[in-house]
Amino acid sequence: MKAADIRERTREELEQMERELERKLWRARFDNHSNQLDDTSEIAKIRRDIARVKTILVEKSHAGASAEGTEA
Repeated sequence: MKAADIRERTREELEQMERELERKLWRARFDNHSNQLDDTSEIAKIRRDIARVKTILVEKSHAGASAEGTEA
């Protein structure tokens, strides 16, 4: 997942994506623990995607806060 693709999404979509990725990470960890996960690098990929989404959420919240600060 590319950061540019994530930046195009709305805040609500990003929050939903974060929840879905958290569930996917939990499932991958569970599968790995029960020896059902074939590609163990999937866990690291999901963690990086979660970090990207969280980073962009923070960027959007800072951009919103600075826009509100300049209007006042």
